[in-house]
Amino acid sequence: MLVGRSHECDNPDWVRRLPPCSEPAFDVSVSSREIDVEVRRRIRSGEPLYHLNAKLIDELRPDLLITQEHCEVCAITPGDVERSGACAAKQLALSASSLDDIFQSILRISQAIGLPDEGKIVVQREQERLNRIRQEAARSVRKTVVMLEWTDPLFAMGNWGPELVEIANGELLIGEKGEYSAAIPDERLRDANPEFLIVAPCGFNLQRSLREQAVLERYPWWRDLQAVRNGNVAFADGNLFFNRSGMTITQTAEIIAEILHGHPFGESNEGKHWRRIESYAPHASQPATASRT
Repeated sequence: MLVGRSHECDNPDWVRRLPPCSEPAFDVSVSSREIDVEVRRRIRSGEPLYHLNAKLIDELRPDLLITQEHCEVCAITPGDVERSGACAAKQLALSASSLDDIFQSILRISQAIGLPDEGKIVVQREQERLNRIRQEAARSVRKTVVMLEWTDPLFAMGNWGPELVEIANGELLIGEKGEYSAAIPDERLRDANPEFLIVAPCGFNLQRSLREQAVLERYPWWRDLQAVRNGNVAFADGNLFFNRSGMTITQTAEIIAEILHGHPFGESNEGKHWRRIESYAPHASQPATASRT
């Protein structure tokens, strides 16, 4: 039934064979700081963040065009479609700031394509899987954690991310359930001093995320963080898991639980979807036993 995709749709692998109907409107291979500056400039000036191939969409003749209206930065919005002039018999704009919103979006899609019962089965299956993760993770000691969605400037992860941390039996120190991910002062991460730090920048795969280590190392207090000293900083595939409000959220909960508690919850994801960086020796002036205040 699926005839086209966005340039970022890549899961499951077979969707890559479908024609991409969009592309970024600017170079996204530059630094995270440069991306942030350009995104802010384009939003202020009303310039698009994405280009749609309206001619291709019209040739594909879709009965349904799915967009999102939760965030004007993250993916194609109804406004992008309107500007492009692309046509479709029906448009469905989704918005998700919580796990329940995500599951409701699945149900809305299933209803729109005439498969409501199949949608209910999918939602029930994923909810049961999340409950199993919650029950298993509850057997481990809760760890404090901060999850970053951007590094320059620092953005703490919000939306459904805090709910996944809760399921994984973690204590999130920065970020609120159902609220947008937001920029934070650098010192707020320093003062939170979490036991674990998960870095999963929006739109970055694992290899691109790992490049952000050099950005974080520029902060003068970086090596004093207990997560850094103890080797508990994990870089992850943000694009496929942490920033995507879809069918990978359950595996994201498994990844968080694996990072926090040191053993796989289901199939191991370490090395494939997330990677831990080496610990640093503490500064001579900073005791190795320093804890969060």
